[in-house]
Amino acid sequence: MLKKYLPQNDDRHLPPRVFKKQSYMPRLNLLEETRFEKLPVTVYADRLTASKIVAKRIAAIITAKAAKSENTVLGLATGVTPIAVYQELVRLHREEGLSFKNVITFNLDEYYPMQPTAIQSYKAFMLDHLFSHVDIDMANVHVPDGRLDVEEIAEYCLAYEQKISALGGLDLQILGIGRTGHIGFNEPGSAPNSGTRLVSLDDLTRNDAAHDFGGKSNVPAKAITMGIGTIFKAREIILMAWGIKKAPILKKAVEGEISADVPATYLQLSDQVEFIVDQAAASELTRFNTPWLVKDCDWSNPQLVKKAVIWLAKTLNKPVLKLTEDDYNNHGMAQLATEKGPVYHININIFNLLQRTITGWPGGKPNADDSQRPERAEPAQKRVIVFSPHPDDDVISMGGTFIRLADQGHDVHVAYQTSGNSAVWDDDALRYIEFAVDLSGSSNTDRPTLQHLYKTTRSFIDTKQPNQTDTAELQTIKGLIRKGEAFAGARFVGLQDDHIHFQDLPFYDRRKLSKNVSYDDDIQQTMQLLQQVKPHQVYAAGDFADPHGTHETCFNIILESLKRLAQTEAWVKDCWLWLYRGAWHEFETFEIEMCVPLSPKEVERKRLAIFKHQSQKDRPVFPGDDAREFWVRAEDRTSETANVYNQLGLAEYEAMEAFIKWDFNH
Repeated sequence: MLKKYLPQNDDRHLPPRVFKKQSYMPRLNLLEETRFEKLPVTVYADRLTASKIVAKRIAAIITAKAAKSENTVLGLATGVTPIAVYQELVRLHREEGLSFKNVITFNLDEYYPMQPTAIQSYKAFMLDHLFSHVDIDMANVHVPDGRLDVEEIAEYCLAYEQKISALGGLDLQILGIGRTGHIGFNEPGSAPNSGTRLVSLDDLTRNDAAHDFGGKSNVPAKAITMGIGTIFKAREIILMAWGIKKAPILKKAVEGEISADVPATYLQLSDQVEFIVDQAAASELTRFNTPWLVKDCDWSNPQLVKKAVIWLAKTLNKPVLKLTEDDYNNHGMAQLATEKGPVYHININIFNLLQRTITGWPGGKPNADDSQRPERAEPAQKRVIVFSPHPDDDVISMGGTFIRLADQGHDVHVAYQTSGNSAVWDDDALRYIEFAVDLSGSSNTDRPTLQHLYKTTRSFIDTKQPNQTDTAELQTIKGLIRKGEAFAGARFVGLQDDHIHFQDLPFYDRRKLSKNVSYDDDIQQTMQLLQQVKPHQVYAAGDFADPHGTHETCFNIILESLKRLAQTEAWVKDCWLWLYRGAWHEFETFEIEMCVPLSPKEVERKRLAIFKHQSQKDRPVFPGDDAREFWVRAEDRTSETANVYNQLGLAEYEAMEAFIKWDFNH
């Protein structure tokens, strides 16, 4: 079991999330072949374990230097990545007496312009997560000043460098890595000898910060950052990376050629650097993703064989059944061919496994032999709950399957876990209030109240600051907009109102006010719904690439609810949990356990269901770094899945929605 912590939130009230075990991955305590890796990489099971290791290393430096009456000079980072490190340092201070009186800190960067009291400022971040909780002298704290006039910045940056040098340089610099490959705010194009300076932020970096600022337009276009040359002067450098979203850029930084296009690759030139990452972030490194290219593998594991054969077919752009012994031998899979061959038998086996994932009966086909099907035949009519983290994830991610389940007579419920009110434009909310005022008419006793609501709401919006939390009334209005759209979409699918549950789980709005929230009432509410329906199938979002963490939080709530109920409720043993993914990215082909093909007509019906969510149409508030509309992303994703199956030699479909089964009973 691996601990998965909720991004940017205290998860003490939620249990560990159990990763589906990928037993084909090499054991982390064995010496690995790392010839593709150009710098040291240490992989830990999860981010908490790794963060504690980093914190202990920092503490050891502080303690050793304090014993010699010397100062420790630390280079610190911000963002989600180091939060658990700072939490552990605070614990070490409170519980084990670690003192910061002799610690001097220099932060990597700060947005420009930026007031230090703004909630988005890195000065506020460091106070919140570390400085306010330890005995550090604030005179020893240095964070780039985002208030400077432009003409003052060059001199200020030079003085920042001189302060570090006067203290003998940084003892340790901790880093994260951005999806552009930036370290600090050294974006693509930065020079390896660059110093502290004012820089322009990459568009992708600003996209990633959009949620913190209430939209990309509010994200500063510039920042003050330490340079790569400054970072290189540290006596020790630790770069940390957590989660699947960092896996692609981590592979480039570790295995790619040194290039200004990926500034983190410059770290390959340092003898003082170590990358400390969790298993998810390391998943695309060659030794984990395609281990047969670097070492002998244990081919007794069917999942590894399936992954390797599919990889080979995709690499060579050949159907599975056309792969030859030479193909195996020339691509690191000779051992597999020898142990499990002849290769044609291997190919047939993998082809059959892929074929068996395809079903037009996601609820199980009645009166059919289900021994080779992804779902049980009985009961013929299943009770189903589709959980949707946001009010449109159901139709975006699995709309075709949702429609198919309803059409085939299953007892289908949908649960919208959060209000999604953060993703409604302010002017849309005003438009709905204006409509209500006009609808009420001059004689309606509600009209004065609605007019007052409109006046106060418009006044708030006119003076609203970036990422300022909406008033309770405005949150309610935006939530009602999303609720109406969700009901319209579910009705279009074919559900009656008593099967549509708008949960509006409390954590969603609580997290706007505090990072440390309890999830117990969210779990209790979810347990009550599960007890009411007693489903045979539960569908949940497994797309943890969601940039705001809502999908992952919602999944953890469902998982904990099922695990608690399993202790007392017999029906839970017959409940299967299926995960779907949405508009961010798809499951890997070898992972897919159920794939539901859609006809052109079903794709059109799914699109119309998505269109019911008008507030998300055209231009969503938080689109991420993909400019396509969500319905376009969804259609492209399912079309790509169908194309992959077809290229592997299977039937050609218009689109396919993919699922994996999650075993929560073990």
